Amino acid sequence: MHVDPNSNTPQDNYKLLTNLVVPRPIAWVTSQNTEGVINLAPFSFFNAVGADPLYLIISIGNKDDGSMKDTGKNITLSSEFVVNLVTEDLLTAMNISSANFPTEESELTAAGLHSAASKRVKVPRIAEAQASLECVLHSQQPLGTYTLYIGQVVMFHIDDRLLGDRLHINGFAPIGRLGSPSYYCRTTDRFELPRITYEQWQKDDA
Repeated sequence: MHVDPNSNTPQDNYKLLTNLVVPRPIAWVTSQNTEGVINLAPFSFFNAVGADPLYLIISIGNKDDGSMKDTGKNITLSSEFVVNLVTEDLLTAMNISSANFPTEESELTAAGLHSAASKRVKVPRIAEAQASLECVLHSQQPLGTYTLYIGQVVMFHIDDRLLGDRLHINGFAPIGRLGSPSYYCRTTDRFELPRITYEQWQKDDA
């Protein structure tokens, strides 16, 4: 079957895209407005895109009325945010934070979570998260009804239990986002496949 996105509604295209590009990591973003209210929201249009410097991207859609979501507003104004990673023990809290809370009400408090001070940015991280990435805004780009934010990671926060020799991460199992309407996956079923060299391929193919 061939599906031309030009013949679909944006809602149908969203459904196809998010059900095919899976699993996606979840950026559980803390940001802060000028009144000091901590906003907390999850986004699955998210990934790492560079290691030197350390860059990640988050794409945030507008509200139904076309206005920017609170996270986008806060990042644009302060140029700072923190990406917290979602593990299974935090899944219910993440789901609560996805609700459309009023701007003056913090999802962090509503979800029963606690803030912890960051080191390089003013925006706090989630104390209960096993891993958090402090970011400063590198640039942003409008993409239709979305805005792409490129953040530079300026500090890692990692639970001591996860760190092994040579900074290897052990036992970290964040939740992944699947398709609509509301499917997720665990990342505990894993296998290892060492990267092959061209010379090894030549030898094996002989």
